[in-house]
Amino acid sequence: MARNPDKAPTELSLLQLLPNMLTIAAICAGLSAIRSGFHGHYVLAVQLILAAAILDGLDGRVARLLGSNSKMGAELDSLADFLNFGIAPALVLYFWVLEGMPSAAWIAVLTYTVCCVVRLARFNVSDKAKEAAAEASDKATETASESPYFVGVPAPAGALLVMLPMFISFAFADAPILPGIVICFHMVAVGFLMISRIPTWSFKATRISRSNVKFFLVGFAIAGAAVLIHPWITLVVVCVFYVGTVIWALFGKDKS
Repeated sequence: MARNPDKAPTELSLLQLLPNMLTIAAICAGLSAIRSGFHGHYVLAVQLILAAAILDGLDGRVARLLGSNSKMGAELDSLADFLNFGIAPALVLYFWVLEGMPSAAWIAVLTYTVCCVVRLARFNVSDKAKEAAAEASDKATETASESPYFVGVPAPAGALLVMLPMFISFAFADAPILPGIVICFHMVAVGFLMISRIPTWSFKATRISRSNVKFFLVGFAIAGAAVLIHPWITLVVVCVFYVGTVIWALFGKDKS
C-alpha cells in the first residue's frame, strides 16, 4: 500500500524537536527571571532575560536550518516572546525600583506589556498575510520579500531598551540612578515605540560586501570581548547605538 506523502509523520527525531526545545528553554529562562527579580537577585534576572533573547534568536534559525518549521512551533515562539520580552522585563523593573510607587508604576508596567502583546499580534498577522500572498503567487522568494525595515521596535529590542536603566545602574553605581517616575515614563515610551509605525533597521536584511567581511569579523571579535569584560557598559552602548539607528532610519527613510 502506497504511503500518503501529505500525512504527518507519527514520529519525530530529537533533532527535529531541537527548535521547540530551545523555545521551551527560553520560556524557563523568562519565568526564572521573574522569580529571581521577586527575590531580589536583579543581576541574575537580567542575565536570564538576555539568555532568553539569545535562545529566541536561535530557535527560528535552527528550525529553518533543519526544515522542521511547524505551526505549533510558531505559536510557541510567539507566546515565549510575550513572556520573555513583554512580561519578564516589566516585572523585573517593577520589583527592582518601582514597587514603592505602586499606582503609577503598575500603570507603566501594564502599558508596556499591552504594547508588547499588540506589537507581537500585529507582527503575526503581517507575517501570515505575507505567507498567504507568497503561496497565492507561488513565485515570491524569501530574499525578495525581506524588507530592510521593521515597523516599530521589535519586542526583543524593546526588552533591551526598557532595561537600559538597569544596565546603567549595574555599570556605574550598582544602585538605581534614575528616579522611579523617570523609569515609568521610559517604560511607557518604549512601549509606544513598539506599536509605532516608525521604521527600524532590520539586522536580518543587512548584507556585508566581501571586501568588508574582514572588518566586520574584527569588529565582532572586539564587541564579543567587550561583552565578556564589561558586559553592562557594552549593553548601554548597544542600546544607545540602536536608538541612533532608529533615528537614522526614521529621517533617512523620510528623505528617500
